[in-house]
Amino acid sequence: MAAGIALSDSQRLDWLRLIRSEGIGPRGFRSLTNRFGGAGAALEALPDLARQAGRSVRICSLAEAERETEGLARLGGRFIALGEADYPRPLQAIDAAPPVLALLGDAAVLGRPAVAMVGSRNASAAGLALTRRLAREIGEAGFIVVSGLARGIDTAVHEASLASGTVAVLAGGLDRIYPAQNSGLAARIARSGALVSEMPLGWEPRARDFPRRNRIVSGLALGTVVVEAARRSGSLITARFANEQGRQVFAVPGSPLDPRAEGGNHLIRDGATLCTAGADVVEALQPMLERPSDLFGAPGLLREHAAADALPPLWDDWDGSSAAEPSSSAAAGLMPVRFAPSPLPLDPPRPVEDGDLGPHLLDLLSPTPVALDDLVRASGRSAREVGRALVELELAGAVLRHPGGGLSRVH
Repeated sequence: MAAGIALSDSQRLDWLRLIRSEGIGPRGFRSLTNRFGGAGAALEALPDLARQAGRSVRICSLAEAERETEGLARLGGRFIALGEADYPRPLQAIDAAPPVLALLGDAAVLGRPAVAMVGSRNASAAGLALTRRLAREIGEAGFIVVSGLARGIDTAVHEASLASGTVAVLAGGLDRIYPAQNSGLAARIARSGALVSEMPLGWEPRARDFPRRNRIVSGLALGTVVVEAARRSGSLITARFANEQGRQVFAVPGSPLDPRAEGGNHLIRDGATLCTAGADVVEALQPMLERPSDLFGAPGLLREHAAADALPPLWDDWDGSSAAEPSSSAAAGLMPVRFAPSPLPLDPPRPVEDGDLGPHLLDLLSPTPVALDDLVRASGRSAREVGRALVELELAGAVLRHPGGGLSRVH
């Protein structure tokens, strides 16, 4: 790992206090520290700057920063700051890189070349099977595999790359695993890979926090692979960030009849590299590893998204200027004690009842044939239960059994 800056304990607390203060985001942090020569001096100047701007700013106290640091240490984690030796170099190169990252796990994995993989929460069984194969192949080629710990594709990515090394980026605090069903998986990742987050301990993720997380997912990696994604989805936001960060974008093609393939097909049409095997990713990225100066270049070649697809601001980011207007949304503040996050609009999956198994299997099936074993694994039910439900679906003409035993949904 290359040498970097080395913050003292007091400097690290100053950095944490500044980024945790209300309305200060990554760009504001950079502007203030550059203007005043450091985070400590910026904190001293904030009250006067706020009065001049006619706004009220809640500054994170030393006691609050110390409590969060101690709480993270009790979890077995620590903070790494932008520019320090353990801070991931690819992430450091992006615009609005997090000034401080909470880390739980092995910092060494952050220094290895990485590939991000993202996709649908409601993935098909075929998509999950392909995801596991791609993640294993990419991991076996020496890459760390990065994802966001969500249900569906993200979960399959992490499970398949535990042995080779994986990094999960959380949208909330490291003590607030979302979804809760992945708490066990998160613990396993922390033992052999790493969990990272820019959010405070105790922070429950809100809908607005997931796009913020997505920029870190893509920023940690040399390239991003989209496996299954609807046309308007978080996965395409991640691909967009990757493109803007000058990283390679890959997409797995799918049937035009499956809405889950619409986003990937759209990316390929717009210039993403078609991906059907891990070798497609490895061969495209290998030349970049041989020429380090090419790792983090200009924005990519995907055609620009329409203005209607523009993302809303991901945070309030005041730079101390008197011209800055107070935000109408107090929810952007990152002080977990002071600002209560809004509930997530994402409902956790409910258990599948016996009578719901048929519709559940149809959700997992797509026009792409999938092996029965992969369907059983994705369903979470026994082979006998799945077999009974499939007989009913076949008799109803909703499922087609192919030569060789593959199963697909009839559209």
